[in-house]
Amino acid sequence: MTYKQTVAWMFSRLPMYQRQGKTAFKKDLTNSLTFSKHLKFPEQRFKSIHVAGTNGKGSTSHMLASVLQEAGYKVGLYTSPHLKDYRERIKINGKPISKKRVKRFIHKNKVFLETHQLSFFEMTVGLAFHYFAKKKVDIAIIEVGLGGRLDSTNIITPLVSVITNIGLDHTQMLGNTLPEIAFEKAGIIKPTIPVVIGEFQKDVISVFKKQAEINKAKLYIASNEIIKKYPTDLLGNYQTHNVKTAVKTIKSLPKSFTISNENIINGLLSVVKNTRLLGRWQVLQAQPKIVCDTAHNKEGLTVVLKQVAKQQKRQLHIVLGVVNDKDLESILPLFPKEAHYYFCKPSVPRGLDVLILQKKAVAFGLRGEAFNSVNQATKVAKNAASKDDFIFIGGSTFVVAEVV
Repeated sequence: MTYKQTVAWMFSRLPMYQRQGKTAFKKDLTNSLTFSKHLKFPEQRFKSIHVAGTNGKGSTSHMLASVLQEAGYKVGLYTSPHLKDYRERIKINGKPISKKRVKRFIHKNKVFLETHQLSFFEMTVGLAFHYFAKKKVDIAIIEVGLGGRLDSTNIITPLVSVITNIGLDHTQMLGNTLPEIAFEKAGIIKPTIPVVIGEFQKDVISVFKKQAEINKAKLYIASNEIIKKYPTDLLGNYQTHNVKTAVKTIKSLPKSFTISNENIINGLLSVVKNTRLLGRWQVLQAQPKIVCDTAHNKEGLTVVLKQVAKQQKRQLHIVLGVVNDKDLESILPLFPKEAHYYFCKPSVPRGLDVLILQKKAVAFGLRGEAFNSVNQATKVAKNAASKDDFIFIGGSTFVVAEVV
């Protein structure tokens, strides 16, 4: 198979949460452990940092990778989902895994993958761990896919565990309350391994403290600590929380890692250059100013829309699309009524029908036209906007993926 055919096979034959939703989510580590054994336990052959959380785990992971790269280390980075190319999920020092390696891995393990009915995510985690072990990375930053306790990545024993924050997202799989979701995220806390909590949240801190105590793990709360302020090239206002989390994590690494203050400064200022991160308050155009952001739940959108409100503009235009399991009652009230909306459906099976989105939005005082695609909605918004207007594109990672 060519690379294109290989990726098409993975998408069509293997369950994939980002496309199918709940039916692709497996609350069981059996497949991951079995695949690890088949691959000769690659996760045991490199050091790692494990990053979970509702919001900010992707940005925090990229910050950590960038700082460690600046310190001269060979750094693996595993994140999800990808925006444009599957290979974005697996990088070493910012360079995506080669198409040849993806093809070779699938060809070699195809029978095993089919026989054991591995999910898309289980297979990708195995590929990442195998690649990092083969390339002998100094350390790998491993982002949790969903939850933590039963996530496929949770077969590693990291140097530090990180939980950025807790919000009501993926409630169908993780629970309907913040403490329930926190319990799932806290599943990455390992015996005697330090854990960094990004933000103090009174509703869930007791969950983390209990799990840390059970595991005799030193617990740090980054938001409660006095940490020097560092600027970053990631422009969203919400990145201030992620910076503190990343810095505290770096300082929690074993003394065998030599990381200077200059490495931290340069790493945080070069996240995009070093890791090729996309879609976080990404400015696509200056006049009219167009910004996209992958925030897609109540907590993330609350912060992003506050930043949208502060932008200087004559008229606000919002290109909006969501997936079909999104809690619209919790997110639509956050959006400004004075904006003009261009409703659309992201081009994935989970995308919510645009007419349903438009109808729901009208009930919350949000008015605009419906379009058949993200690109069509964006094109019309651009044509309608003057150079002094502001266009925001978001609501879903998959909407952003189509415009970056």
